[in-house]
Amino acid sequence: MPNNNHKRRMLAESARSPRPAALATPPRGRRRPPELPESAAGAGNARPAPGTGAGESARRTRHQEAAGKPERLHKLLANSGIGSRREMEALIAAGRIHVNGEPAHLGQTVSPGDRIKVNGKLVQLRFSDRLPRIILYHKPEGEIVSRNDPEHRPNVFTSLPRMSVGRWVAVGRLDFNTSGLLLLSTSGDLANRLMHPRYQLVREYAVRILGDLPDDARQRLLDGVELDDGLAKFASFQEAGGEGANRWFRVSLFEGRNREVRRMFEAVGLVVSRLIRVRYGPFVLPPSLKRGQVYELAEAEVKKLMVDFGMAIAESGRPPRRPRSA
Repeated sequence: MPNNNHKRRMLAESARSPRPAALATPPRGRRRPPELPESAAGAGNARPAPGTGAGESARRTRHQEAAGKPERLHKLLANSGIGSRREMEALIAAGRIHVNGEPAHLGQTVSPGDRIKVNGKLVQLRFSDRLPRIILYHKPEGEIVSRNDPEHRPNVFTSLPRMSVGRWVAVGRLDFNTSGLLLLSTSGDLANRLMHPRYQLVREYAVRILGDLPDDARQRLLDGVELDDGLAKFASFQEAGGEGANRWFRVSLFEGRNREVRRMFEAVGLVVSRLIRVRYGPFVLPPSLKRGQVYELAEAEVKKLMVDFGMAIAESGRPPRRPRSA
């Protein structure tokens, strides 16, 4: 057996002759990091040019992001689909909206680089240099037009295209048991104009009732029946056929009160068994649009609608988006 002096000489020689790098092994439990491509390695080792340190570069980037035309906060929130202008003004007054960490105030303007939080949640906003989106949705029965339902029933918003910025704003509502045409937009301002009584947009429905409709009841519906929330009357009333005990009619009116069509027929002693909205203003429910499907308007159609409602259009430079169904 070799003596201790021989062992010490062997260890000393090993220490003076380091292992080649190619034979070195990484410590146990760790993996050797993958080699970077030359471009990435070069970028990591590059030095900033004089006068463009990391801090200055970050400040310059933020300045570029903030460039743009400032807009009123409450209007911008509404146009981004967060809520109506009145709702946004109420949230601002309640201190529930913050801009860059500070409570917002009424009349405040913001720019694209500002950070806006609503109820503590950061939101992305759609500035006016982009056109709003408008879709036609064929709502089936059994869906509610609300995001907040105590009964947790299915709602229409789960069936709509998802967005990274803003949210869909419904133009009016259809009750749980009513199907047909529902308009939605990413612009709260445009949605409010489509609903405002001063524009007198017609709503047309296909109505099925059980039994015959007496002539005097039909005339009452045209002249006006008194409901809990005031007088209501149809602008037009036409027969649309039927089989057996069921009768179909086409009716129209220029307002959209809650369950108004059903309540009007109930006021003359008749019950509506089926109700379908087939028209809203200039929009007609496309025959090829099946229940649960959406159709998005082309940008040219959106621009024409905005011109008709006296809304300003800012050129966005976006490529045109084709209408689609899903």
